Amino acid sequence: MGIKERKEKHKENLRQSILDAAKKLFLSEGYDATSIRKIAAEIEFSPTTIYLYYKDKAEIAHALHVEGFKLLATQFGVLQFVKDPFERLKAMGEIYLRFALENSDFYELMFVLKEPIAHLKGSCVYENWEEGEQAFQALLYNVSACQQAGYFKNLDTTAVSMIAWSTLHGLCTLKLHGHIDHMSSHEPSLQQMEDIVKQSYNTFMVMLERIK
Repeated sequence: MGIKERKEKHKENLRQSILDAAKKLFLSEGYDATSIRKIAAEIEFSPTTIYLYYKDKAEIAHALHVEGFKLLATQFGVLQFVKDPFERLKAMGEIYLRFALENSDFYELMFVLKEPIAHLKGSCVYENWEEGEQAFQALLYNVSACQQAGYFKNLDTTAVSMIAWSTLHGLCTLKLHGHIDHMSSHEPSLQQMEDIVKQSYNTFMVMLERIK
């Protein structure tokens, strides 16, 4: 590896270190309580170094936001091998749930924290939110394919997609924020469910499958 390649490798490693440190602090201390100085201290560099890569913490939050969507898109890649449209929709939901529960740090940045979207609103790229649009277009495509196969007749494609997304987001957020676990410790009917999130999701999909 030549000098130029080593320099580029060092830059990429440092950039990733900044993102990892910021993600940790955003979620442990909160976005407002996290400063560039704290991020710099976490990786033992000066704040000036951070500014060589990102103009402010909002840009860092957005970079993490994009990174999370790229990871989700990679996991959605297996859907191309599922031919049946409703089975593909079910698989998409399962991947989404698994992603949220296994990557809670990214999920919070992508779908809970308002700062990444606030950054988009203040930039010229807001009208072209590529990563978010691609994810939602994939959902729209799958719902539309289900409709062509006889599901969700006479229902609006976008509305069905929003209901599906909202339901899964609700399950993920209630689980990640501890609400489901808290309720299950007090509610006997929930205690009887082996896996509340999975069973709730499966029931939701049965309900969707019956809409013909």
